[in-house]
Amino acid sequence: MGSTGVVGRLAAYEWRRMASLALWVARRRHGVGTGERALGYARAQAPMMYGFAFVALVESVGVGFLLAGLPVVHLVMQVLDVYTVLTVLSFQAAAVTRPHVLGSGGLRIRNGAQLDVWIPLERITSVRYDLRFPKTEEDKRRELERDGVLELAVAAQTCVTVELAEPVVAVKLLGQRVAARTVRFHADEGRAAVAAIREAVARRKEEQEEKEAKGEEEGEGRAVVAPV
Repeated sequence: MGSTGVVGRLAAYEWRRMASLALWVARRRHGVGTGERALGYARAQAPMMYGFAFVALVESVGVGFLLAGLPVVHLVMQVLDVYTVLTVLSFQAAAVTRPHVLGSGGLRIRNGAQLDVWIPLERITSVRYDLRFPKTEEDKRRELERDGVLELAVAAQTCVTVELAEPVVAVKLLGQRVAARTVRFHADEGRAAVAAIREAVARRKEEQEEKEAKGEEEGEGRAVVAPV
């Protein structure tokens, strides 16, 4: 991907993340429709995000006192400090307002404003509670992705593993594509999320079987018997 494409993707990501602050204040969630179930994952990272925001705020106050005699520099640093605090809070806002979503047709797995993966329920062969602490090294992560494993860790952990009959394609922040047959992600209520996904998959399977059976019955009803 060219530099223009990368810049465009980063700008769109920045917009989505900052827009999440407005959704957070309005207590609204993105992409959760009527009858769909939100599976939150932001709770695990909340202490760290709020801690970073507090440190940035304290630093801003300290730098403000030190630069009180330099009004221009003071103003520039204040703007940067406010942006830093908003940036930290936007990470948490994006996680809160963009949860995983379980609907009648599929499972939407998200990582804040950064990654959004759609998994049709028909492709899910198994789902289990599976607490893991993924490797953070870049080469290890790329090796897993080449093997068809996509990990969306929160606070350095995942707890739900979904196995697929066919791969789904995840488009990462800079445009890299990962064809994943195994998706590992975190949910605040991991065991409840697993139970809900299993139930949705079973219901979807039953609906498909009923539809197929109905189609066969209608086909038999329209069959023409040739005279002897």
